[in-house]
Amino acid sequence: MEVSRRLKSIPPYVFAEIDKKRQAAVARGVDVINLGIGDPDQPTPAHIVEAMHKAIDDSANHHYPPFGGMKEYKEAAAAWCQKRFGVTVDPANEVTSLIGSKEGLHNTIMAFVDEGNVNLIPDPAYPVYKTSTILAGGTPHFMPLTPENGFLPDLDAIPKAVAEKATLMLLNYPNNPTAGVADLAFFEKAVAFARKYDLLLCHDLSYSEMTFDGYKAPSMLEVPGAKDVCMELHTLSKAYNMTGWRIGFAIGNPTAVKALGQIKSNVDTDIFKAIQIAAIAALNGPTDHIDFCNRLYEERRNVAIQALKKLGWEVKPNKATFYMWLKTPKGVSSAEFCGHMLDTAGIVVPPGTAYGPGGEGFFRLSLCTDKQRLQEAFDRMEKHAITFDMGKIRV
Repeated sequence: MEVSRRLKSIPPYVFAEIDKKRQAAVARGVDVINLGIGDPDQPTPAHIVEAMHKAIDDSANHHYPPFGGMKEYKEAAAAWCQKRFGVTVDPANEVTSLIGSKEGLHNTIMAFVDEGNVNLIPDPAYPVYKTSTILAGGTPHFMPLTPENGFLPDLDAIPKAVAEKATLMLLNYPNNPTAGVADLAFFEKAVAFARKYDLLLCHDLSYSEMTFDGYKAPSMLEVPGAKDVCMELHTLSKAYNMTGWRIGFAIGNPTAVKALGQIKSNVDTDIFKAIQIAAIAALNGPTDHIDFCNRLYEERRNVAIQALKKLGWEVKPNKATFYMWLKTPKGVSSAEFCGHMLDTAGIVVPPGTAYGPGGEGFFRLSLCTDKQRLQEAFDRMEKHAITFDMGKIRV
């Protein structure tokens, strides 16, 4: 059986491959500590689950949902954006539902990238940015994210000839995997760039509510006139501990929202109504669980910083996300280090190269496990002499 050239053009999904290695280690009897996945370990808040229970029992919700989302869900999303960011969007024309932001990213790329087009993507970045661009027949142009530049792309460094071929730019702040953050001044520059080169600016705002140390993440649509060139993707996965529920929404430029909705209406039949009703309860409900989870992540971050410094790493506290983006030990590649962590200490962390060529020399550490288990991971690293000065390892 011959698969398509399209499928051959992309690698297996990196996190699926990492999970295969984790499962193989577990099958060998290894007590694996998984610090590789960005999946909240706390439950979905009870009031959201209760809303889902009630909605499931109502047979009116068992039929096909409306394309683009229920009217009530889109209104709740618009009201949340107004309350959270002071951003006004029309629920009828400037909001559409998403089956999570991953699906939204893929279908946005499908709607705006053709063969011969360029998609401007960060490097490193969430892998879907690159693979979906390739599936669409486009060419990804990497915008390096470096510690020296605060993990912000240098828009002035993009060649004019490349920018003129671009139809889309993807940004993601707070950032996965680097945990970098952006302010409105940077967003203003990005909006001006998109306007200058007549491209769609798509902002993946998956981690807006996961912030620490007094930092509060802005929306790109807070920039005056941003809606002319910008669409923003939101998800309930991280803020409301709803990763498995698969629900989010896109807001912004009505032409872009309509185009995304047209792609979606041809390839999916939207989200089960009961899940949308649960999401309405989330968007309209209390936010004390967000504060609770952020305190947990902040405590874990502080545990990690203390332990990593003891092991020789120089670590700056991340102001957002539950990720830490760390350099590999001297003389050790990303793949070598992550393989060594699993084989020697039974710890799963993804290599920086999983997020693009700019990730070489880094690995990502997730804080989605409790403090005791996290501390055990660092104790194992100390026991097996996995330090920043460990030198070249044998693989």
